[in-house]
Amino acid sequence: MEQAARRRGRNETEEERADRMWGELIQEVRVAQTGVQILFGFLLTVVFQPKYERLGDTDQIIYIVTVVLGSCTTGALIGPVSLHRLVSGRRVKPQAVRLASRMTFAGLVLLLATMTSALLLVLRVALHDSATAWLVAAVVAWYVLCWYGLPLWARRRYTSHAGHEGRT
Repeated sequence: MEQAARRRGRNETEEERADRMWGELIQEVRVAQTGVQILFGFLLTVVFQPKYERLGDTDQIIYIVTVVLGSCTTGALIGPVSLHRLVSGRRVKPQAVRLASRMTFAGLVLLLATMTSALLLVLRVALHDSATAWLVAAVVAWYVLCWYGLPLWARRRYTSHAGHEGRT
């Protein structure tokens, strides 16, 4: 009884755990998908604006890279939904959750690259000076801290070494 009181984690089967983790993952993906879809939608309209023709070659290349990154990000963040739909009912949910988790992480890395590229383009056009690089670097450092640094610190700080098989 005393040992059960000290035990950490949930008492769930592999399937129950996969169901719970799938629900959590989909909630995370919904947040990221919304942001990337709005950003990507705006990016798609830029090329049709009169000012696009006046952008220098470097800015047009940054724009193209940003659109391609946004497209790849969208694909990675929608991928888990397609994966779930195509394997649903095949009794592979634990494996699907692991694959979807990897796609989501790749999507977040691509989202970081997309937002960095978009910010670089906007600030180059708006500022026309050397402060652009510093501002982009500061914002990217903030993203890295919020999206990776603090979560990895918390994972290391608060995860017991004995029972980290419960990772997502």
